[in-house]
Amino acid sequence: MTSASPGPSRLTDTVDALRTALAQSPDVLSFTLGGTIDEETAAAAEADGVPREFLDFCRVLDGASCGPNVQLFGLAEAEEHQFYCGPVVDSPLPLSPEKLFCVGMVNEAPLFLDRAGGGVLGAPAAGADWVDAERFEQLAPGVEAFFLDRLATADYARLAEIDDELLEYDDWLKLLRRAGLTD
Repeated sequence: MTSASPGPSRLTDTVDALRTALAQSPDVLSFTLGGTIDEETAAAAEADGVPREFLDFCRVLDGASCGPNVQLFGLAEAEEHQFYCGPVVDSPLPLSPEKLFCVGMVNEAPLFLDRAGGGVLGAPAAGADWVDAERFEQLAPGVEAFFLDRLATADYARLAEIDDELLEYDDWLKLLRRAGLTD
């Protein structure tokens, strides 16, 4: 028997687990996970130049606020943050709205989707001084991989630079543990 649509993806399964854990966690901030975007919204955004890969992600999860230091934007918020893609005087970074699309923030540094290659780029170690970084680091091969491999794992604590003494109090880590995604 064949199916017209593929089975649940790893992203869908992960987001479903997080939503279930969030519904059962009144002590975790409820705005942590965004909703989804519909096909009409996605089509209009794509016509306006939003990369399809980002829209595909937003169809499953329209943003995630993982804590004070890490945020993956939903569509509306991403559209408001595209100013980060513009060139900055004296910055060695290849900033260009034609080449980059801002998809989030880590430690006060924007995250970009490379429009040509699809990778997630950033300089999170530079923090607020990100424009002075020598180059972007590729953080993941795509938005979905960034979420699944960097934010929905224990790697999130390192990326967010959470102090060891505060690990047990971080709402995103609580949610990951309750969803069975980390120890």
